[in-house]
Amino acid sequence: MPEQAPVAPTRTPVITVVQHDADVPLDRFAGWLEGVELRTVRAWEGRPVPTDPAQVGDGLLVLGGHTNAYADDVAPWLPATRSLLAAAVAAGVPTLGICLGAQLLAVACGGRVEVAAPPGRESGIVDVRWRPGAAQDPVLGACAAAGTTPAPSMHADAIVELPRGAAWFGASAMYPYQAFRVGTAWGVQFHPEAGRATLRAWADQYDGVDTGAVLDAFDARADDLGSAGRAIASGFAAVVHRSARQSVVSGTRSSASTMVYA
Repeated sequence: MPEQAPVAPTRTPVITVVQHDADVPLDRFAGWLEGVELRTVRAWEGRPVPTDPAQVGDGLLVLGGHTNAYADDVAPWLPATRSLLAAAVAAGVPTLGICLGAQLLAVACGGRVEVAAPPGRESGIVDVRWRPGAAQDPVLGACAAAGTTPAPSMHADAIVELPRGAAWFGASAMYPYQAFRVGTAWGVQFHPEAGRATLRAWADQYDGVDTGAVLDAFDARADDLGSAGRAIASGFAAVVHRSARQSVVSGTRSSASTMVYA
C-alpha cells in the first residue's frame, strides 16, 4: 500500500475577546464564529488584559465600547489593549477590531483617531463601499464581492489616519476609513456583530438618534445585514483555523490556558 502522509493533530482554536462594556457584547458573533473556543476578558470589570500575544490563543477580537481610544483615565485597561494589539500584529496573530477595537488597532499601529469628529455621529445602517483589493481579502472578500454592503453603525469618533502600510478596504459616505488591514489584523468601524436589540439599546442612549428610523432601516435590510455579518465572522474564523493548524504543524502552541477569563 502507498505510504500515507501524516495527518496533523487537530485542536479547537482559541480566540480571546476583549470586551469594554457590558452592553457591547459579541452579540451575533457568538454563534457565527464557528468551531472556535471564545474566551472573553471583561475589561470593564477589572479583568486583566493579556500582556503577551502568546496568551490570547490563536486569535484576538477587540470589541467596541462607549469610551474613546485615548480615554485611559476612564478606561484604565486601554493602554494594555493598545499594547496587546501592537504586539499581536508584530507576532502575526489573527486579530479583528470592531468600532472602538478598530480605532485602538489604528492608534496602536501608528494611525490616528479624532474624538467627536466634525461630521457627527454615524448611526443606523450605512452602506460600506468596498475598494480595490477588498474582494480578494480572506476576511472581507465575501462581502466585498458585492461592491457595497449594509452595516450597523453607532460612533462619533473616527479614524482619520491609517497606520503606515495599511490596506484601505472600505468607506462610507460619512467616514472614509470603514475597513482596513494591517499585517494579520483587520479593523472595521462598523458593527457586523450587532443584532436588532443591541442596536436599539445603543440608539436609545443618544440624543439626536432616531431609534425608530434606525430600527426601520435594520428591518428593511435584515437579511443582507445577517448575511454580511456572518460572512465576516466566518472569514475571520477561517483565518484563525488556518493559523492554528500551522502552529500545530510547526510545533508552536499558545499559552491561553494560563489566563484567567470571565
